[in-house]
Amino acid sequence: MRPGAEVSCIVLAEYWPVLLFIGVAAGLGLVLLAIGLLAGPRRPEADKLSPYECGFEAFEDARMRFDVRYYLLAILFIIFDLEIAFLFPWAVVFQQIGLIALIEMGLFLLLLVVGFAYVWKKGALEWE
Repeated sequence: MRPGAEVSCIVLAEYWPVLLFIGVAAGLGLVLLAIGLLAGPRRPEADKLSPYECGFEAFEDARMRFDVRYYLLAILFIIFDLEIAFLFPWAVVFQQIGLIALIEMGLFLLLLVVGFAYVWKKGALEWE
């Protein structure tokens, strides 16, 4: 056995609980889907098989164009939501990281606020 191979085996052995968890979760999901398919009622009717949109008959093609503002608003939400998610790990270790990290987080939040103000001033949050 080459040197270091024993260490890599130990490290790989630490992943077994994770792999076991993934396997059990996937197996349970497949079993529950199979039970639903086998035990569930099958009574196809014209009303059940027809496409509908929020309880109404479909009145337009599904490939209609959407206003770009929907996408813009979604992208803005994702950006600001992910930026806020960076605060949680920082808050957990706030006591250990010191004053420099506090200043860096202040600059980060300042940039976030400046970006939000820019988006607001440009009217990207206005729906009209």
